[in-house]
Amino acid sequence: MTQQPRGEWFSDEAFWIETYSFMFPPERFDDAVADIEKIIGLVQFTGTSVLDLCCGPGRFSVPLAKRGLAVTGVDQTEFLLDKARERAGSEQVTVEWIRADMREFRRPERFELALSLFTSFGYFDRKEEDIAVLKNIHASLKPGGTLVIDVAGKEILAKNYHSTNAHDLPDGSKIVECHQITDGWSRIRNEWIVLRKGQAKHFEFELTIYSGQELKDRLESVGFRDVNLYGNFDGDEYGLDAKRLIAVGRK
Repeated sequence: MTQQPRGEWFSDEAFWIETYSFMFPPERFDDAVADIEKIIGLVQFTGTSVLDLCCGPGRFSVPLAKRGLAVTGVDQTEFLLDKARERAGSEQVTVEWIRADMREFRRPERFELALSLFTSFGYFDRKEEDIAVLKNIHASLKPGGTLVIDVAGKEILAKNYHSTNAHDLPDGSKIVECHQITDGWSRIRNEWIVLRKGQAKHFEFELTIYSGQELKDRLESVGFRDVNLYGNFDGDEYGLDAKRLIAVGRK
């Protein structure tokens, strides 16, 4: 069984390469087009400049650009940025792609909308690093700008928690997911095993998990105001039937 190299898990390009077909199947790109329309309506966005933080393969950046918006997609993984560039090229749209760590990326008062989607928040071991990301986003927004964060909320995980899941992929391979809640329900430890062509590749990673109130408190602590929580991009309340934790804050 192949072990991932030491270091921060998200810096291992092999993780993204081996799990790409699982995390980014074609239908997920199709869903993103509808999600963008919902996000635009939810926050009543009328501006032109958008930051897609942890943009991955451009799942949201490209449809935003197709709307005629000025989009900057930021990600640390070159493999995913290459996928994003390919998609933008095939769709004949222009996006500014930047390889950078979200703990360091900051462009003062540049954007009117910032997006952190698909559980791209909570990657780091220390809460101070998450707060540093929020400070960067706040600084990068113009006055009156909006942040949208989409994560798997703690309440949702508690309701639907399974310690093990398995998924068959179109190419005949399989991914086995093992999960363990740690640190007093503040972290989730994940072990993914990719079974492909007779080989098993093993990846481990941890995420910080936020309740609605915890995420709201984080946003307010760095200066965001009018923070609202939703259970989906349609704007339904963050309640018992929530599918995701969506937080929207204004600068």
